[in-house]
Amino acid sequence: MRIKIYVALLFLFSILDISAQSSFSLELNTKTEPTEKITRNETEIGFGVLKNIGSEIKITNTLKYKKTGINYELEKYNLQDNLINFSSFENNFEITYALNRKTSLNIEIKPTINFEENVGISDVNILGGLKINHIFNPSNSISIGTQRSTLFGKTTILPTFSFLHRMHQNMAIEIGFPNSQFSYSNNNKNTFLFKNNFQGAIYNLDTPEPNDNYNNATKMTYSQMATTLEYERSIDSSWSINFKGGYGFHNKYYLTDNKGDLKYDFNSNNGYIFNIGIKFKH
Repeated sequence: MRIKIYVALLFLFSILDISAQSSFSLELNTKTEPTEKITRNETEIGFGVLKNIGSEIKITNTLKYKKTGINYELEKYNLQDNLINFSSFENNFEITYALNRKTSLNIEIKPTINFEENVGISDVNILGGLKINHIFNPSNSISIGTQRSTLFGKTTILPTFSFLHRMHQNMAIEIGFPNSQFSYSNNNKNTFLFKNNFQGAIYNLDTPEPNDNYNNATKMTYSQMATTLEYERSIDSSWSINFKGGYGFHNKYYLTDNKGDLKYDFNSNNGYIFNIGIKFKH
């Protein structure tokens, strides 16, 4: 009961005072990533709010819940625990402050809770980052910063950067780390995006059974580089749908102990990515 109360309090501020927000959105995505040995299925729902305070401050807050199911070719692995269901909560709070007409400061605080089935205080991880954005002219801008993340399957502090060049009103390219993309819109209803980004997560395991061959493992880690082509279709001013297909490179699944030492490597292959989503905004 105490754990449930703590989780509720940790993420409660994401839905407070919705009536005072400038806008809100609700999004549902389902994704599958089949490979030769492992198929990863995800269902994610997210709720976001945005508020402008004057002309200098913009606040966004997004709460997400993700359910992950993993299907193994069991004959390829010597496992006695299922390790098939994982869940995560994520609350991404961002505040952007305009220092002047061309430069702004962005602060991100992102508490996460990743777990197998049972939730504990040790499942909480505080991520986030800090970056400076500068606009050179209407066509070019740059962003430089640092973030605490789990992009490569471990919690670490990494540099971030991006350079955005807008060819014209409907076409832009952004090159950086951890995300890059090219976007094109042929009208106000259709948007095409070509993306490359790095992804990663760490899940705390429930207490292993005494006879498990990986008895000292306490975490499941996952990371990949994903290259995808995405199509977004605006149905009306509130509803939109998106379809995404691509390929995941350098897929890594492994079990580690609390010190980060490798206990079991799944030797996962690269594989395709398929995603469909729907979004409502108001």
